[in-house]
Amino acid sequence: MRKLLYIFTASVLLSSCSEYQKALKSEDIAVKYKMGEDLYNQGKAAKANRLFSDIVPSYRGKPQAEKLMYMYAKTYYDMKDYYVAGYQFERFADSYPKSEKLEEASFYSAKSYYMLSPVYSKDQTETKDAIEKLQLFINAFPKSEYVAEANQYIKELDHKLETKAFEIAKQYNTITDYKASIKSFDNFIFEFPGSSYREQAMYYRLDAAYKLAMNSVEYKKQERLETAEDYYQSFKKGYATSEFTETVEEMHANILHELENYSTKS
Repeated sequence: MRKLLYIFTASVLLSSCSEYQKALKSEDIAVKYKMGEDLYNQGKAAKANRLFSDIVPSYRGKPQAEKLMYMYAKTYYDMKDYYVAGYQFERFADSYPKSEKLEEASFYSAKSYYMLSPVYSKDQTETKDAIEKLQLFINAFPKSEYVAEANQYIKELDHKLETKAFEIAKQYNTITDYKASIKSFDNFIFEFPGSSYREQAMYYRLDAAYKLAMNSVEYKKQERLETAEDYYQSFKKGYATSEFTETVEEMHANILHELENYSTKS
């Protein structure tokens, strides 16, 4: 019985492969369309895509073109070729602005850009593009069932940008480029006021200002100590209790001690 089942399964597979090969070689675009649609419905995106690629130019302007172009774009998405998928879905939306598939195509286009966003340590141009595309989708379809998902993607991408900016600023501190670190953390705190990294950012900004002041040449030291004192006050105002409290208070004591030297001189 098992042997018969194996033979039957093998024969079905061979038959389907044979039909697919025939469709590929056929010059009849209707045959390719039908086989491609069947494969698309079976979730065989790569095979369907190969057939669709052959016939897309021939169907331009025909009634079947709208459905074909949507399926064609979706096969790229299912194949994880997000660059082409994003482009093809955008092309579909531009070509068929009254399509019942417009909302779905617009979402998949935006999501394709989301899928292209790299890890935070790499260049984030594609992340910014994805946020823009997702926001455009939300603006265009504010009542869409996909809005919640799109908002979640934007949240994830925003966090990636925050992480990138935070790590760059922190790296400046690590390599003792304290001026660059302070400037980067100033920018970070301004650009991401609600960030989950805010407490750490304010701490490392203070740390950089403190180290810059303590290792400063004499004629710049007082001004830099006063800047560090300002950053201390900002940190304490925002985080009266913190995991950094002990270290922050030690820095503050040293800042006040050094500043006393200047009050004595004056």
